[in-house]
Amino acid sequence: MKVGLAIFVIFLLASVVPGVAQTPASKPLGPLEQTLIASEKSLIDAKKKDDDAFFKQKVGDDFALVGVDGELHERQDAIDELGDSDLVELTPYNIKVVMVGEGAAVVTYDAIVREAPQEDQGPPPRYQHFSSVWVKQGDVWKLKFHQATATHWGDW
Repeated sequence: MKVGLAIFVIFLLASVVPGVAQTPASKPLGPLEQTLIASEKSLIDAKKKDDDAFFKQKVGDDFALVGVDGELHERQDAIDELGDSDLVELTPYNIKVVMVGEGAAVVTYDAIVREAPQEDQGPPPRYQHFSSVWVKQGDVWKLKFHQATATHWGDW
């Protein structure tokens, strides 16, 4: 019985290992995708530092933001909303770029968010999904739209 089980395990491993070895690697990022991801990471860093100068430089004139609370903010209110000195952590993962056209793309990712609680409310959802619309204006990519969505309601 033990020999039969050993042969079965060896057969199983022999059939699985070649399949794993032949799994195609993920497609390497192109220069445009790398540029957009770097732009988004710069946005995240600016958010952590509450860098208004960065926001004013990188966001378009018609920029809008939908916060995790679902509220729509126009340009200046949105810039004020992006900066957050109470932010303790914003760690992105699963970053993806979806090209919408030649001069437009959506950068989307999940993030772990930790913020100091406010007196009148608790902290925001710890797990959020972010989407940013980047539009090329001349030779520069500008942020046109940004949205935060809670992905786990239990820690709101």
